[in-house]
Amino acid sequence: MFFVFFRERFLCLFNFKVDVNLMKKKIFYYIIRRVIIYLITLFLSFTVVFFFLRMIPGDPVTRFVRMIEQRFSYSPMSIETINAWKTRFGLEGDIFTQYRRYLERVFLNFDLGPSFVAFPTPVQDVIAFRLPWTIFLLGLATIISWVIGTIVGALAGWKRGTKLDSILFSIALCMSQIPYYIIAILLVLLLSYIFRVFPPRFALSLQINLFNLEFITNLLYNSFLPVLSLVLVLSFGWLLSARFITISILGEDYLLFAQAKGLKKIRLLNRYILRNALLPQATGLAMSLGFIVNGSYLVEWIFQYPGIGGLLQFAINILDYNTIQGIVLMSIFTVLTANLIIDLTYPLIDPRIRTGE
Repeated sequence: MFFVFFRERFLCLFNFKVDVNLMKKKIFYYIIRRVIIYLITLFLSFTVVFFFLRMIPGDPVTRFVRMIEQRFSYSPMSIETINAWKTRFGLEGDIFTQYRRYLERVFLNFDLGPSFVAFPTPVQDVIAFRLPWTIFLLGLATIISWVIGTIVGALAGWKRGTKLDSILFSIALCMSQIPYYIIAILLVLLLSYIFRVFPPRFALSLQINLFNLEFITNLLYNSFLPVLSLVLVLSFGWLLSARFITISILGEDYLLFAQAKGLKKIRLLNRYILRNALLPQATGLAMSLGFIVNGSYLVEWIFQYPGIGGLLQFAINILDYNTIQGIVLMSIFTVLTANLIIDLTYPLIDPRIRTGE
């Protein structure tokens, strides 16, 4: 009897170790699969962007040379000079030669080429100067809208069928469909030209001390309307998704069991509903990051915000291949990397992925 007891304990322990090893193997294959998909998607995105830009009519080097001639009253440049400029920008030869050199330059030298906008400054340096401003705008607007939308949406789902839920759902359904730039234009008309509370465009010097309290105060003041334009649309979108997730959670067995135990409503909302709604909300955040980034570019342009949006608009006007490619590829890289991070954190959050369910 004593021997049988220890034999069963030993077998149980052995089976547990096998299960742990199997779980680790599944997680390993899951990570490898996600990383491979990420790299393939990233490479295909780089390729599509490169060839798509070459399909746009016009010669960017010729346009750049003509712009220099007009600005500095130079005499027309010769064909040899234009070809030399093409060589400098990596645009000589056929399209496949350009593609091969572009891949070598980007993946081997981490060089996006010189910018037409700020020649001869490399594209990565031009983007690096503007990127912190866009990160500040996007980060602040996304965090505020995600937190507000998730909490209010969970509350609306918890109170489903009530008057509060109906009002929030109707407003959110309308507001979430309005483009960012429409809200931005309305806010400028209302708060800048009618009530004159905030400036219609970003009016802050970028050369002053960044660690000055006066600079931070002016930054928040000048950034209020761009941030609000994004928050008003994004928060209602998160509200809708959190509401639908909460309603689906309300029928789960574990929540019914918790209610039967007599737990307080605030505990049910915080521990069982909000906690289980965070995972799909975080997934939605990563998946919608591309739309948020692209929408923010238009908002930046409307408010003359010194971010990536104004740079992209100017680069498109002069057909600056290198700068356009750099900005688009940066956006693609950001979205794909955010999705990869969410995918890799799934096994740490959701046990069903660890066990392959």
